[in-house]
Amino acid sequence: MAGRKVPAKTSRPSSRGATSLLDVSVRNATAIVVLNRPELHNAFNEALIDELTASLSVLDQDSDVRAIVLAGAGRSFCAGADLNWMKKMATYGHEENVTDASALAHMLHTLAGLSKPTIARVHGAAMGGGAGLVACCDIAIAAQEATFAFSEGKLGLIPATIAPYVIEAIGARQARRYFISAERFTAAEAFRIGLVHDIVPLAELDARINDMLGALLLVGPRAQMECKALIRGVAHRRIDADVIAGTAEHIAAVRASSEGRAGVQAFLDKRAAPWIPPDPKQ
Repeated sequence: MAGRKVPAKTSRPSSRGATSLLDVSVRNATAIVVLNRPELHNAFNEALIDELTASLSVLDQDSDVRAIVLAGAGRSFCAGADLNWMKKMATYGHEENVTDASALAHMLHTLAGLSKPTIARVHGAAMGGGAGLVACCDIAIAAQEATFAFSEGKLGLIPATIAPYVIEAIGARQARRYFISAERFTAAEAFRIGLVHDIVPLAELDARINDMLGALLLVGPRAQMECKALIRGVAHRRIDADVIAGTAEHIAAVRASSEGRAGVQAFLDKRAAPWIPPDPKQ
């Protein structure tokens, strides 16, 4: 499909007037969502949080979108919280802080809970909440020069809203070290502890992501949605009778779905499944 620009959705005015804090486009069934504050290393404030939450929700309902790539403009992926926003938060009372933190928590939950596959394209710095965005995505691919930190402790704060997703990605043992030390670590270390799935030279980052997108488009979109639901329903549960029965019910429902039937029949007929994009070379 031809590329198209998608207006970023937001529920409150941008702090930069009419300029969007996101650059959102759709091409080849993929939405590219770019954090667009390069002069601030894509640090987020309340306006960016609202805009990103709303845009992700809209894209998840867009039938033309099969996958979402989250990226950052300029030299960094995301440096975490904006300093001016943090200064303002320092003047808040308890209730205002809860409201503000709840909006960030909702944005992270929205990203982690999308029904479509998500890929984090990580380059430069991914600090604090920026590293949390990485953990929320299904797949994370980083440039070799990328750096990471859960840096909140250096400000006397804690990485609270990102913690569920980061601990899910790297485990409690690694979180203990990197939360309490707030030290920077390399892309190689992020790969070792499970925060990112792959690391490549910066010049090869987009090619690697395109390869991954090609693989994603070969999989049934309903199957991908059901895989994500399956993981949420099974992870960290004891393998008891309820889990066993639930998995049997789940596969039975998917087998009986129109996509499941079409996919199996295409396999038996030795032809491409109906969701696979046509080969542009043919």
